[in-house]
Amino acid sequence: MKNINDRIKEKPILGWVIFIASLVGVFALGLLASSITERRAESTLIGKVQTTIKPLEPRNEKWGENFPREFQSYYETADTTFRSKHGGGAMVDMLEEDPRLVVLWAGYGFSKDYNQGRGHAYAVDDIHNTLRTGGPMHEDEGPMPATCWTCKSPDVPRLMNELGVEEYYKGKWARHGEEVVNPIGCADCHDEKTMNLKITRPALVEAFERQGKDIQKATHQEMRSLVCAQCHVEYYFDKNLPGKEGTPYLTFPWDKGMSVEDMEAYFDEIEFSDWTHKLSRAPMIKTQHPDYELHQMGIHGQRGVSCADCHMPYKTEGGQKFTDHKIQSPLNNVANSCQVCHRESEGNLIQSVYERQDKIKETRDELEIQLVRAHVEAKKAWDLGATEAQMKAILKDIRHAQWRWDFSAASHGGSFHAPVELGRIVSTGLVKASDARLKLSKLLIELGLKGDVPYPDLSSKEKAQEFIGLPMEKLRKEKEEFKEKVLPKWKAAAEAREAGYDAK
Repeated sequence: MKNINDRIKEKPILGWVIFIASLVGVFALGLLASSITERRAESTLIGKVQTTIKPLEPRNEKWGENFPREFQSYYETADTTFRSKHGGGAMVDMLEEDPRLVVLWAGYGFSKDYNQGRGHAYAVDDIHNTLRTGGPMHEDEGPMPATCWTCKSPDVPRLMNELGVEEYYKGKWARHGEEVVNPIGCADCHDEKTMNLKITRPALVEAFERQGKDIQKATHQEMRSLVCAQCHVEYYFDKNLPGKEGTPYLTFPWDKGMSVEDMEAYFDEIEFSDWTHKLSRAPMIKTQHPDYELHQMGIHGQRGVSCADCHMPYKTEGGQKFTDHKIQSPLNNVANSCQVCHRESEGNLIQSVYERQDKIKETRDELEIQLVRAHVEAKKAWDLGATEAQMKAILKDIRHAQWRWDFSAASHGGSFHAPVELGRIVSTGLVKASDARLKLSKLLIELGLKGDVPYPDLSSKEKAQEFIGLPMEKLRKEKEEFKEKVLPKWKAAAEAREAGYDAK
């Protein structure tokens, strides 16, 4: 048998092939060794403190010096290009999309302005820009209480520590305008020394305590949802707490449970309402965003899947695994969010989500129409001389029907998180709206009405706002004046204060 040297002599080209293959192999091994060395060097820097983070440091940039990957991915929440069929991070005028909302919220700030929420990076900018916060103001003026800042910024834990929780809640929104400037970020969810997940909003802790639960005993996986539950929940401002009367104290209505009926019973018992409807005069509850509650009622929550598992999945970059802080719809990141568990194509997974959302929306839209009619017909009954006694049961039905509609509409992703429960909620809302309209029909006949009450022209946001009597031109002018005269002062004061932090 011929050895390799004999073969090379007979076929010189074989020698060149072996030589070139050896060079390629050595080069590849060199690259591998270099990569390993580089990754080891990187790994020694991951988690290594480059900058000492001060307690309650609100500036995300300071945290980013130690955790650049998380910081860079967080600011990708400024991306507004993704829009799914029923959501996403794009700026969408929801009143223009659905003018019926203007009538449903008549007499409340949301009838002036309601946009689909953008990413966390815009939390402070968006509350500055919305018409709901009003125009030029001093710290003792404006339509919104100071409590409205609570979920918008890591400056809030700092202020609560400096002022005390109750004192922080007091006064009007403009009071904290110079102080709250950093958008939602690191200090909202993390301990600056250990980087462990941390609850920074007392309302969540207090809600657990009233139920006899210790939130300090939560597991790490539970905390990956609870830090979100500080804000993505149903809440209200309680002005009647013993010893805190008059202060709009942020409170979660979970004392009887987290279902739509449990929270409704809680609000009814204390006779709470956010506002009185301008048309029907019904005492209304404005649902906030019961995302955590509905997540807990769905299959993912019941199986222990956390909010972060889907909205902040793990990511590998430069050989390092970290949590992607581009908090967003999983539909914009199906490979890392959904396909980790579900071995289906991206198209099939997205279609499955849309099917659930479409079916809930179809029923919810019908409930909206019934509610608009109920409000308009109730106004007609008042105009014809209806009494408080005659209207009491009708207004209760309207209140409960719209509470269910809003529970569905305001829950981000609820149609996917818990489609069975949400379908049940919307269906019971339809029953209550129908009950209200049946009672109204009988009452309107008693009051002498002949024929139907005309349905308003709601073909556009502008027509709907005109129908309920909103002075939109005046409101927009006031907001522009606020941006020109007040907002620059707030920003200048904030910059001076933060420069003082670094000088200390």
